[in-house]
Amino acid sequence: MREVPLSDLPSLVGQEVGVSDWLEITQDRVNRFADATGDHQWIHVDIERATRELGGPIAHGFLIVSLIPFLAKNIVQYQGVGRGINYGSNKVRFTNVVPVGSRVRMRVKMLSAEMRGGAYQVVNECKIEIDGQERPACVAENISLLYPA
Repeated sequence: MREVPLSDLPSLVGQEVGVSDWLEITQDRVNRFADATGDHQWIHVDIERATRELGGPIAHGFLIVSLIPFLAKNIVQYQGVGRGINYGSNKVRFTNVVPVGSRVRMRVKMLSAEMRGGAYQVVNECKIEIDGQERPACVAENISLLYPA
């Protein structure tokens, strides 16, 4: 994991911050997400039908985007942060399906880092890649607020 002092944040704008470890997307994770959100569409949870019609079940797009904080935690640690808040996203695009059993990882590029209201507002391009696939599963501009300690 990369460690960066909060004061060095602006120097990372335009650069790749890092790449996460791979994470396997299991059927259990998909099922738990379906239970949490109430989205039990057959393409995600009906293994037999999804296998017959699609070749296998696929992960929810929103499950994949919800992994951004989890995948980010082993990419970079900003030193001197009192608290960090997920502020939202400028845009999210699901550009490829994620078959259950595949592995994903996230590549982060910092697009901007500006001091606003006592916090750094950081916009990162979060590209979630699928092992063995050229096209990513998801590309999102994620916004965070990082407050100095």
